[in-house]
Amino acid sequence: MIKAIVFDIGGVLIGLDLGRCIQAFQDILGYYRITELLDPYHQKGIYGEMEAGRLTATEFRALVLSESKPGSKPSDVDRCMGALLTGMTQDTVDTVKELATRYPLYLLSNNNPIAMPIITGVFRENGIGPETFKGQFISSEMRLLKPSREIYEATVKGIGLPAEEILFVDDNEANVMAAREAGLQARLYIPGSRLSTLLADC
Repeated sequence: MIKAIVFDIGGVLIGLDLGRCIQAFQDILGYYRITELLDPYHQKGIYGEMEAGRLTATEFRALVLSESKPGSKPSDVDRCMGALLTGMTQDTVDTVKELATRYPLYLLSNNNPIAMPIITGVFRENGIGPETFKGQFISSEMRLLKPSREIYEATVKGIGLPAEEILFVDDNEANVMAAREAGLQARLYIPGSRLSTLLADC
């Protein structure tokens, strides 16, 4: 029996557009190394270091700006980071709100301190407030990354339910498989599909 649902953020609750983000970094900052850092599931280089909690947001911005065009500002880096996020579909919004009336919902995401305030803003714009999620497990804060077993074990411990009573939803098959190996129920979400369909039996 499912007693709690845990969602990945990017690619599941909020759409991603890597091309738009790359274009923003190149056009706004003149930062072309972004193509070496961005990945749909697991960021690389200094971006990955920030998501692993080994690099602060301030340090990340400084490193990007050191290779950007003159006059670029930290706020420009944040603006480019925000270009990765495309927003939420109405189906996703409605599904999350409905499930929140019946289950405690949580977030588990490989994410970073620049993106999280932007994500909170996207949620707020769609009527999803902090009360919607009972907790969040963010890689940069935990200093753990999916698909490590440790991040799932820490999430289970934080929720306080047996792993088999927790359903995890992610758009990366490796993350889904790792969650199952850690004892959770897990389902693979296909970006662009309807979240309500995937969770129709919940």
